[in-house]
Amino acid sequence: MTGTDAVTETHAPAVRAAAARLQHALDAREPCAPVRDLFDRPTLPDGYGVQRLLAATRLERGARVVGRKVGLTSPAVQAQLGVDQPDFGFLFDDMDCPPDEPIDSGRLLQPRIEAEVAFVLASDLGGPDVDDATARGAVAQVVPALEIVDSRVAGWDITITDTVADNASSGLFVLGDARRRWASSTCAPSRCG
Repeated sequence: MTGTDAVTETHAPAVRAAAARLQHALDAREPCAPVRDLFDRPTLPDGYGVQRLLAATRLERGARVVGRKVGLTSPAVQAQLGVDQPDFGFLFDDMDCPPDEPIDSGRLLQPRIEAEVAFVLASDLGGPDVDDATARGAVAQVVPALEIVDSRVAGWDITITDTVADNASSGLFVLGDARRRWASSTCAPSRCG
């Protein structure tokens, strides 16, 4: 298990309570209180434990995982939440919005929009041996995208545990039609990070 996978047995009831709170907010279409207050000392693994429970519910209801979200990549946003690393979430098929259709705002609670770059992979990435070259080599296309972030936590009153638990504050996404082939050999690590 990695640090993002381990939830202590003593925190398991709080993880389940946090997942229930966020699921109710989503189902009732009504923002909830932060989930961090359900833990004595909330940790990042607790947040990912909640996220996994919510993802399992979504999968049971028929959604499919179609990608991953990386959030908190900006140093300014990391500073705002007092962290020094990105967070991760799932992208589900029911979050994918066509670029030429209006988005039903009733699907969201507190939306905000961000311009993004999406990487469409030609092959899956996973395991402990993924390095920069392997990651670059798996990318097939680069696509302009819009991410509609959303928070089930009222007033966006979030810490890192809250946002991770809430699937990295994911809402919906739109992939642009303009897709460019990715030439990993032309992308030096110093330029493409």
